[in-house]
Amino acid sequence: MVHNPVGHRDLEIDEYAARQQRVRQRMANQALDVLLVSDPANLYYLTGYNAWSFYTAQILVLPLEGAPLLYMRQMDAHGAHRTAICMDESNIHGYPEQIVHRPDIHPGDWIAKHLRDLGFGRNLRVGFEGDAHYFSVRMFMALSAMLPEWQLQESRELVNWVRLVKSPYEIELMRAAGKVCSTVMRTALQALGPGRPQNEVAAEIMAAQARGVDGIAGDYASIVPMLPTGEGADTPHLTWTDDPLPVDSPISIELAGVHRRYHAPMARTAVIGKPSSELEQVAAATIEGLESAFSLVRPGITIHEVTDRFTRVIKAAGFDKESRLGYSIGVGFPPDWGERTVSFRAGEHTELQENMTFHLIAGMWLDGYGFEVSEPIRVTATGLEFFADVPRELTTINTRSTPHVHRTTAQIPNIPLGLAG
Repeated sequence: MVHNPVGHRDLEIDEYAARQQRVRQRMANQALDVLLVSDPANLYYLTGYNAWSFYTAQILVLPLEGAPLLYMRQMDAHGAHRTAICMDESNIHGYPEQIVHRPDIHPGDWIAKHLRDLGFGRNLRVGFEGDAHYFSVRMFMALSAMLPEWQLQESRELVNWVRLVKSPYEIELMRAAGKVCSTVMRTALQALGPGRPQNEVAAEIMAAQARGVDGIAGDYASIVPMLPTGEGADTPHLTWTDDPLPVDSPISIELAGVHRRYHAPMARTAVIGKPSSELEQVAAATIEGLESAFSLVRPGITIHEVTDRFTRVIKAAGFDKESRLGYSIGVGFPPDWGERTVSFRAGEHTELQENMTFHLIAGMWLDGYGFEVSEPIRVTATGLEFFADVPRELTTINTRSTPHVHRTTAQIPNIPLGLAG
């Protein structure tokens, strides 16, 4: 297991070199001379850079040939080499503190001038991450105005698509994140009790996420714990309040185990007291559908086929799901742990490959209640590997706060933890 608490010092330089080479190959395929990378997950993937500095302008300039250049705020650039271990310090540049958050000047102006001084002020085909959360309109405008020779092109998640198939090293990090995930979800379920304020449960979840497990250091998650509760369980992505936990109503929990920025997300649903017959029915159908989808996962199968398998099962039980069934995962930074590439939905004909990793989440949000169950998985040579090991079942908690597992009426296949072919 790879889990050095120091950080990335143990990650061989050739791992980063291989990642950059794969990105450059895709750049060549798209006829790009330079790629601008501002997604912090992609910065991390290509350089190892890891800090909470993405709220100010930062950008990696990756030429098709030659050393990459990293631009960021001066105070962050000072120590960037401590995590960006594959970057030469001479190629890390900090823009002046005086131009941070100013209405009359933008760091992009300084960065563009610096690039021109280095010889980049010529006719180049330059890709940018147009849908990255931290590539601002002002950055685009500054680069366009200061480097008019550039042919700026949307790169269309170029690095994200390279990240889709994980290296063996990354798989070990995902497995470590999965172990953390299992412990954190069990902590969350054990924290439930009638009348307990929701924020107390969230506090226990986040403490467990940071603590980690079995010598595996935890990390902060890209998304805070989500706790849609009671009637609010019919809506995804709700967080928490200080309201007391209800009795006889669903409590959905979605969280992630994180290790060195690699995420293993999971969702489960619990009831303190007795679940309604409607909730039991949707839980049974959803779990059966997800298990059926899992049984189809293997290289060569398309995303559409897996999604269709789930849809057929829940439709037979009288249910429907309009939202996607899952998405690719790996490195994550706020505000998302998804890779923004493959989504499990009808009409998506991407073929599964070994070492793709996904969060398959069957969220059923109905009128006044809901049910969620999900798994972080890896596609293996013959099937799939589950990164976590919490039972896929509707959990009931008795009113004395002693949790136990409530088995639904669905006939659930016995798919063991680990490899399922």
